[in-house]
Amino acid sequence: MSALLSGMAMGFAVAMPVGPIGVLCIKRSLKDGFAMGLATGLGAATADAAYGLLVALGLGVSGLLAYTLPLKIGGGLLIIVLGLLGLRSFFKPSQKAGLTQPKGGLGAAWASTFMLTLTNPMTILAFVGLIAALGNASAAGPFLLVLGVFLGSLLWWLTLVGGVLMVKSSLPMAALRWLDFASGLVLILWGFAIILYSVF
Repeated sequence: MSALLSGMAMGFAVAMPVGPIGVLCIKRSLKDGFAMGLATGLGAATADAAYGLLVALGLGVSGLLAYTLPLKIGGGLLIIVLGLLGLRSFFKPSQKAGLTQPKGGLGAAWASTFMLTLTNPMTILAFVGLIAALGNASAAGPFLLVLGVFLGSLLWWLTLVGGVLMVKSSLPMAALRWLDFASGLVLILWGFAIILYSVF
């Protein structure tokens, strides 16, 4: 049970910082509702659990760290693409007001954040540091730890989506449309910053 609780604390802590995935989750929750926001968070939680499994079992950590540069570049490019899609939604709004779901619906929302989290080297480094700090918890129950990581990460995304939807009713439709522009611009700048920082 201690491994499960430790994993939940770890998953919640790793998911909590509001980065590009958080921006994307907030945007999708506001514009497309609970299911789309949850699918976005679920993709990130799945990737967190995958990395948690690798680290808990001691598999591939050094190899993953050796590829931080291509991971940063790939992740930065993916963030830029998502930002460009947001800007396209702003300049060419859908005929159905408020709907900006990616092609493929919930599956595409899950897959995009799953890949985005997998290509985020900070996720790897965070798990390496946290599990090293936990000591024997990962050795005592690696699979319970991974389950805890998934549940803890999912708990954060549920909290974020729920909080966002609580304020949605007070926002005018025009503000939701401008959210495409703001979030798209933030994601593009974020992506370029990741690439430039990793290269230079």
